[in-house]
Amino acid sequence: MRLSARSTSARLTIAALAAALAGSAAGCSSAPGLPYANGATRPSAVVTASVPAAGQPKAATAMPGIAGTEPDGPRLEVTGAPRGVRAKSGILADAATGQLLWTKLADVEQPIASITKVMTAYLVIHMGGLDRKITIPKGVLDYVWKYGASSDGLRPGEVLTARELLYGLLLDSGADAAYTLATVYGPGINAFVARMNATASQLGMRHTHFTSPDGLPYPTETSTYSTPSDLLILGTAAMKSAVFRSVVEQRFYSLPKGQGHDAHWWGNTNELIGSYPGAVGIKTGFTDDAGHCLLFEAVRGGRPLIGVVLGSPPTGPGSAAQDAARLLNWGFALKQAT
Repeated sequence: MRLSARSTSARLTIAALAAALAGSAAGCSSAPGLPYANGATRPSAVVTASVPAAGQPKAATAMPGIAGTEPDGPRLEVTGAPRGVRAKSGILADAATGQLLWTKLADVEQPIASITKVMTAYLVIHMGGLDRKITIPKGVLDYVWKYGASSDGLRPGEVLTARELLYGLLLDSGADAAYTLATVYGPGINAFVARMNATASQLGMRHTHFTSPDGLPYPTETSTYSTPSDLLILGTAAMKSAVFRSVVEQRFYSLPKGQGHDAHWWGNTNELIGSYPGAVGIKTGFTDDAGHCLLFEAVRGGRPLIGVVLGSPPTGPGSAAQDAARLLNWGFALKQAT
């Protein structure tokens, strides 16, 4: 798999949006790297506060999934609002303090497409055994064909590790990787989906429901759904894992041909990676009903911002990333409150 011309064009657009911030962000580091990766405390994933559904910036408000009702640490002074964001709904927060910076219909349930795979990866990582060898099941081709799903090109009978499959799942968004992991870790699809919903409940994702490990629109277009607020909780929890972070920050993953498997090359569908300075994740999604969706995080000058856009218009594969870049540009331009 190689990046298409449309994908390259989207990356150039996002890079241009990021460059627009260069003047106001002078002195900020553009190198990816999370401030909590070296032992600093990451916000807790225990819900104690709900998020307003208003479409206006919210200062002095805690991010969902963060203990307490006030931001923990220096607050940013929220002024104005981001411009040009076309997503139906979204949210942006300071991941270090939990301060909400902007929301739009943040508690409205919507289909989330392949952002679902973040929960699949989260479960697999926490269940462990990432170096176990997994044989790709016979049913994987029928599954991909039946639902017209995205595929990593996995072949029944190939043997890969769970860790290798995570790259196919999170970068190239392969439904065949999701099917394989769910079949093994459930064991079985139904059992795995039940685990997904139980975990969502434990995390405090009160407006989320899964019907598949990949976000495919079945039995209906809206059967799997969530909200920007809930996905912020999931993204915060997932990015606490060094394994998860090490996958989603990669532009591509190349698996040479080896004993039991063919060679595979999986590119990251997240147009921010490699185009937006400081982008470190997280996951894309698209269906006709969901539109373009993106759960994202970027770090500049030691400040991590995490957010979600759902329902960006289907004008091109990078439309959600362009919305995210506009949000991040605005967020990184905010000054610390005095």
